Amino acid sequence: MTLHTNQFGQPVGFPMAFTGPWARPEGITLWGRTCTLHRTGPEHVQGLFDSFGQDQSGQNWTYMPISPTLDFTSFEAWFLETCLHKDILFYTVFDLRDIPIGLASYLRITPEVGSIEVGWISMSPLMQRTIMSTEAMYLMMAHVFDDLGYRRYEWKCDALNGPSRASALRLGFEYEGTFRQCAHYKGRNRDRAWFAIIDPDWVALKARFKAYLDPSNFNTTGQQIKSLSSF
Repeated sequence: MTLHTNQFGQPVGFPMAFTGPWARPEGITLWGRTCTLHRTGPEHVQGLFDSFGQDQSGQNWTYMPISPTLDFTSFEAWFLETCLHKDILFYTVFDLRDIPIGLASYLRITPEVGSIEVGWISMSPLMQRTIMSTEAMYLMMAHVFDDLGYRRYEWKCDALNGPSRASALRLGFEYEGTFRQCAHYKGRNRDRAWFAIIDPDWVALKARFKAYLDPSNFNTTGQQIKSLSSF
């Protein structure tokens, strides 16, 4: 990395040609080969309730701020309050049958510095451990870097959430540290692990995703031939 100094010989950050503000995401539809992401609307609630309801154990909600519910009225109330919030841009993930199978969002959108966090990632059993889960994350990432030109894309999770930490690393996020006792939910402490991708990382990461998601990397039953980490 090139060292930049000021007139006093002090080290300073590298110069920027553009200092913002960057455009805010507007919720355009993101089209993929195996899934499509539409801005979340109230018409999605029943389909999402049905898909999430396929998890009867509730373990998918352990690290989420809410508890699982099999009651539609309660789910709808949460959905309308949270997923249509004006400060958070939610996407609903649809499979090729046009069934809503998951949620994810852009939050902590900061156009002044060109930073966005991806969060509220909630995958129903229909989406988990499928190519759709990877492609949905790629589509959201590509929109941030390619379309909006942002500098930074963040991922944060409960520091004890092993699967989420592993997913972040698999997708190319770099671990940046843990903020201890920075939050609490469901009556318990939350240490938050921070991960991020910055724009210089994107060229190589994008090539990895495109190679992994290429149809030639999957057999006739949809099983991957090479893992994402192999590229």
